[in-house]
Amino acid sequence: MSPSAAPPQPRVNRLLAALPPEDMARLLPQLAPVAFGLGDVLYEPDRPLAPLYFPTTAVVALIYTMLDGTTVEMGLVGNEGVVGIALFMGGDTTPNRAIVQVAGKAFRLQAPVLRVEFQRGGAVQLALLRYTQALITQISQTAACNRLHAIEQRLCRWLLLTRDRVPTDQVQMTQEFLAHMLGVRREGVTVAARHLQAAGLIRYARGHITILDRPGLEAMACECYGVVRDEFTRLLG
Repeated sequence: MSPSAAPPQPRVNRLLAALPPEDMARLLPQLAPVAFGLGDVLYEPDRPLAPLYFPTTAVVALIYTMLDGTTVEMGLVGNEGVVGIALFMGGDTTPNRAIVQVAGKAFRLQAPVLRVEFQRGGAVQLALLRYTQALITQISQTAACNRLHAIEQRLCRWLLLTRDRVPTDQVQMTQEFLAHMLGVRREGVTVAARHLQAAGLIRYARGHITILDRPGLEAMACECYGVVRDEFTRLLG
């Protein structure tokens, strides 16, 4: 970030923005701005977790890797939440990998600080528990979606969930990375993206996707996008 660039604000993260001023005042001195590039790995499976991260413009994918190397996305975390829920839910490791899906900024918070706040009870604990419930809904709905719905529908869901977490209609994403997200072969991603492009919903070039028709994407997406969106709205506002 250049010296003249405006520093990121913690309240761009909606989970932090929902906290009362007195709770936010305690956390604010402990929040450190960080920047991530596409593909940066924040957590590895079954290794002790480090700090928590509150994304502002970055989007982080939670990915599970099978023994044969096959990968699939479990969920997304952007400016609505926090990466590293195991650190306040009582665990020290997680079986999945957390990898940056959209490059951008976040705020880092050391785990002991948030554990103290969580143990206080009150607004911080309630906000984190509500977010965890919403994330569990997203993970379970993603599992059902990957099993039951066509690649085109799943791609629409993924694009809409990503768009809800970034300030632009343009997403930088390699074909290989997108295949990992959806748990399909690269050829399947190419065919699905071409179908959406032919329908005038997106513009797809190597490494870049531009959303052209959001209502059209919502119409083509499966019910899973709406379920996840509505649950986050219900629990977090």
